[in-house]
Amino acid sequence: MHETPTIARVPVVGSPEPNDHVDLWCFFYESALRDHTLRRRYRELISSEERERCERFVFEHDQVMSLATRTLVRTVLSHYAAVDPKAWRFESDSRGKPFVSSPVEPRLWFNVSNTRGLVVCAVSQNHEKLGVDTEYIRRNVAAIELADRFFSRREATSLRAMPREHQCEHFFAYWTLKECYVKARGLGLTVPLNAFSFVLDDTNIGIEFEQGLEDGVEHWRFALLRASSEHFIAVGIAGKSLPVIVRARKVVPLVSMEPFEPCSTIRPGVTLWRQS
Repeated sequence: MHETPTIARVPVVGSPEPNDHVDLWCFFYESALRDHTLRRRYRELISSEERERCERFVFEHDQVMSLATRTLVRTVLSHYAAVDPKAWRFESDSRGKPFVSSPVEPRLWFNVSNTRGLVVCAVSQNHEKLGVDTEYIRRNVAAIELADRFFSRREATSLRAMPREHQCEHFFAYWTLKECYVKARGLGLTVPLNAFSFVLDDTNIGIEFEQGLEDGVEHWRFALLRASSEHFIAVGIAGKSLPVIVRARKVVPLVSMEPFEPCSTIRPGVTLWRQS
């Protein structure tokens, strides 16, 4: 897999240039939120409704991840517009996918995902159909059994043919890609995970659809990246035929950020998959 380069943290002021980019903002939150002063600042930044949702979680680690997620979205969006992070307002569509309801300009599309140790917010100024997923991959899972239950027959067969020591990691590669596609479509659990297949070789990702799932292969582009030794990130977009640059940066909201680092260029029908 492709490692996002490690670069020194240099604070950057101003908005990213308005080209055809998908930006991935990566917040490795666990160490930062051991700082209770910073945690208090984050609680003051989010809305009262968001604070209540955070507090509904029984376990502290879930509360912390929820707080990190909501803080990241608000601070990230304010890098694209002169809007106070507290001022953003959100709604969800009929399928539960969140969107910016206020302000209406500039038009920004975002999607967010969280897992143990990492929150990722993807932002595009051009692509409404945008999905991102991140997964903590250092988990022991029954990869073959889960693939037989949830994946397409082609994916399960491909996974079973791999050496046993590679099956778990490739299971998470498939899972992360499938989740980002479902999120980009905005259809939630109404899209069966076995109704489409990802095809991975040494350089590319392909997607195929079963009959009954209305979609076109030519519309979609995907990238699968390794954010750390413990995390995958997958991003999927549909829209224009031009190549799209995926850029990643690490950020600690209100504290520091690294410069954007181009990590892949994705084109219609030709997408990124790099093995380690």
